[in-house]
Amino acid sequence: MRLTARSEYGLLALVEIASGEASPRSSRELSERWEIPAKFLEQLLAALKRAGIVRSVRGARGGYVLARPASQVSILAVVEALEGPIAASMCARESDACAQSAHCAAGAVWGRVSDAIRDVLSSATLEDLAVDQRLLDAVVPPTEGR
Repeated sequence: MRLTARSEYGLLALVEIASGEASPRSSRELSERWEIPAKFLEQLLAALKRAGIVRSVRGARGGYVLARPASQVSILAVVEALEGPIAASMCARESDACAQSAHCAAGAVWGRVSDAIRDVLSSATLEDLAVDQRLLDAVVPPTEGR
């Protein structure tokens, strides 16, 4: 399984929003800071809004803010909002996608791999990444268009 640019860019934008101390961040600002194509970022932010992870703020100083505290947003929630359910393989014992699943020993291994990925992603929050990002920014100040 490979996570796509949806997760990578979505996390970059969310870490930036979480690091912004509750002030709205515009999609333009996020796009420029992390060199994320603007239209693609808008799609990601729309998906994150539908998932209840961000909310938009209207007005001249508007943009996006987290819909709930960063400590309550797991990386798993973000990835699943952007990519869909996590699975290392279509193969799993409980899967209806494979006619052989009831007779296949490999399904248990793929299930454990999926569980391990989910455990790692659920153990980290946006707050964890925002703290790490602030530390990195203190050592190497951010520049426009990293």
